[in-house]
Amino acid sequence: MSPTRQDAWSQDEDLLLAEVVLRHIREGGTQLSAFEEVGKQLSRTSAACGFRWNSFVRKQYKSGIELAKKQRKELKKQSVPTEKDLTVEIVSEETASSISTSSEGVTFQSVLYFLENLHKKAAAASSIEEAKEKSLQKIKELEKKSYSLVAENERLAKSLKAIEEDYRSLIEIMERARKMVVLQEEDRQQKVKFQMDKNGNLERVEK
Repeated sequence: MSPTRQDAWSQDEDLLLAEVVLRHIREGGTQLSAFEEVGKQLSRTSAACGFRWNSFVRKQYKSGIELAKKQRKELKKQSVPTEKDLTVEIVSEETASSISTSSEGVTFQSVLYFLENLHKKAAAASSIEEAKEKSLQKIKELEKKSYSLVAENERLAKSLKAIEEDYRSLIEIMERARKMVVLQEEDRQQKVKFQMDKNGNLERVEK
């Protein structure tokens, strides 16, 4: 049964959509496959995910998209050897060494030495692969955090701009009110006159 959700998108769903799309961009995948992946997780159609991304979420992650594209280029330039590659290299080196000394005869001790070294290097290769996996996981966690921070930064920038506009409007209102008070005070003073009473004293008379 195909997903048919029609309810509004939550902030967590928007964040998940952004994370998956940015991951696909970074890893060289397509946005369509990203929309399909998110659709399965959220019980929505891939078309609905695509519409949400293009109409709203993409605008919130302009910096994140540029960062993902840059990382994709860097990943293409790098060529990290896998455990299989390292094992093949080790075997090739040891085999060549074994062949080069074959003229002297192969002894049990030389075979044992060869196998011990092969085991050590295979263990080292396994450790390298494990460290690589941990590093990649850490990178993904940091990237997820950086994308959230980018979105939060853009949201705060918009809020700051709105606050600055409200502040300027408030200053303008206060300035107009001040001018009105000054004009009213000047007008009131112009309506005041003085006259002399019967005792020869000046008294203020309102017009």
